[in-house]
Amino acid sequence: MHIHSFCSLLSVFLLFSMADAFFIYGLIRCQFTSTQDVVYLEQIYFNKKLIGQYNSSLGKFVGYKKYTKKVADNLNKNPSMLKQERKNEEKCRIHVPLAYYVFSKTVEPYVRLRSAELISSRHPIVLICSVYNFYPKNIRVTWLRNGEPRTSDVTFTDELANGNWLYQIHSHLEYTPRLGEKITCMVEHASFKDPKHYDWDPMPESDRVKIAVGTAGLLLGSVVLLAGVIYYKRNRTGRVLVPVR
Repeated sequence: MHIHSFCSLLSVFLLFSMADAFFIYGLIRCQFTSTQDVVYLEQIYFNKKLIGQYNSSLGKFVGYKKYTKKVADNLNKNPSMLKQERKNEEKCRIHVPLAYYVFSKTVEPYVRLRSAELISSRHPIVLICSVYNFYPKNIRVTWLRNGEPRTSDVTFTDELANGNWLYQIHSHLEYTPRLGEKITCMVEHASFKDPKHYDWDPMPESDRVKIAVGTAGLLLGSVVLLAGVIYYKRNRTGRVLVPVR
């Protein structure tokens, strides 16, 4: 099965008569398969129907109508024409491996898990698992509740193209937090050896920063206080009382 067309050159010809318009076009392309086999094709269509082609896997021209069969037979008897087609096939074999190398590469996604408040819903929040900049397109995002898949109250976007060969997808879970419950976004992709798990942290990033800053301030204050106590005790023990006359 062909998975991608590397080269596509399209020529369109229009022939008009007094009564109708005829639509004829030729398509020249290189195709490669998942096994890296290369097929060179030259195809002629008349009113959207294939009437003849050269297929490198057959090594000859083929006609599919009575009048194109005669044309194909004459072309197959022309050694210079067949030689030129083999040269075209060779050009495909030179360039296709590079394209296959590019398209067979995987790009590991970046995953972000966040929450947002809901107003008109039976759940107070929605969890959003956003998966960015991955390739190839096929990906699977699953919500887990205490390790078990959850499908209710879940929605997905389609795989969205970024315009740079990379994709993104977003999954939403409407959710009511429960004490001790673990919610996980599991992502499966060709770039991962095993599925990756991203646990939801109910504490917002801003709160964690505030706590960290407060803890650091408290620690610094404790150190200053301790240093002051030590300094005071040292100075007190070093004093000599002189009697007043």
